[in-house]
Amino acid sequence: MITKNKLDKSFGPAGTSAGIFMFIAGIVVTFYSFTGLILIFIGAFVGFTSTSTMIDNDKKRIKFSNNLFGFIKTGQWIDIKPEMKLGLKKSNRVYRAYSRSNRTLDIDSKDIRLILYGADNKQIMPIKKFDSPDIAKVELKKLGNQLGLSLI
Repeated sequence: MITKNKLDKSFGPAGTSAGIFMFIAGIVVTFYSFTGLILIFIGAFVGFTSTSTMIDNDKKRIKFSNNLFGFIKTGQWIDIKPEMKLGLKKSNRVYRAYSRSNRTLDIDSKDIRLILYGADNKQIMPIKKFDSPDIAKVELKKLGNQLGLSLI
């Protein structure tokens, strides 16, 4: 069974909103001119590109992917080895956008991420993200048992 976990939008909240706006504007402009197709293409790329992970519990492998345009998945499957480990890490991302009057808009994104570590305790990839530490701990133990990995 393959489970899919959505992580982040590649261009942040401001880029995603701008991309969706460009996509919609491109659809409207296409009725009048074919140059709207360029807006549709760029808007779809910026607005819908995201990152995700897929976990195949049956074959014990995991894949981090960039989803170009929201549906073209790129990335390679990594086989889970017994010496790999799972752990939790706090993530604090700040997205900053500037308005035309040079005012800044900061958007904080605080969450907890389930991370796959190698045998040398180096981070390989994020697997899931959670808002609550309690839910993250439960999922850490559950996924560790499913994949047969030790916990950090």
